[in-house]
Amino acid sequence: MDSILRVVVMYAVLVLVFRLAGKRTLSEATTFDFLMLLVISETTQEAMVDDDHSMTHAFLLILTFLTMNIGLSVWKQRSKRVDRVLDGVPIILVQNGRPHAERMKMERVDENDVLEAARELHGIESLDEIKFAILERGGHLSIIPTPRSTGADERRFDAQSDIR
Repeated sequence: MDSILRVVVMYAVLVLVFRLAGKRTLSEATTFDFLMLLVISETTQEAMVDDDHSMTHAFLLILTFLTMNIGLSVWKQRSKRVDRVLDGVPIILVQNGRPHAERMKMERVDENDVLEAARELHGIESLDEIKFAILERGGHLSIIPTPRSTGADERRFDAQSDIR
């Protein structure tokens, strides 16, 4: 029973730590992040296993982790509040070419991160060309470019003005 309690506590601590670490931590892991994850996993294992290294004990720990994970995912599906607390919400970082500095600072994302995603996704070179840059729940950046003025856009507008 002590082992199950250890798993429950470690699971809760890990969820809290990774939630506090921010969205970008898991989405765009660096070599340093990967090494930290390995150290965390080893430390977690040591905290849960104690002196029992049997296969039965390992199976019990894995089963407890999986049960908690499934239970939490079901709880998130049934409660929007729990879902928001655990996975967060999308955050607009740039709107109409203007960065929201306080949001970017809080999420540890800078203009270079936004511009890199904009270049990769749309070939955008400046913030002025971004209608919205959104940090999604999973940690990746979605970029919505500003509409470019083209003849096709103008024709579409003319066609729509004929509809009543």
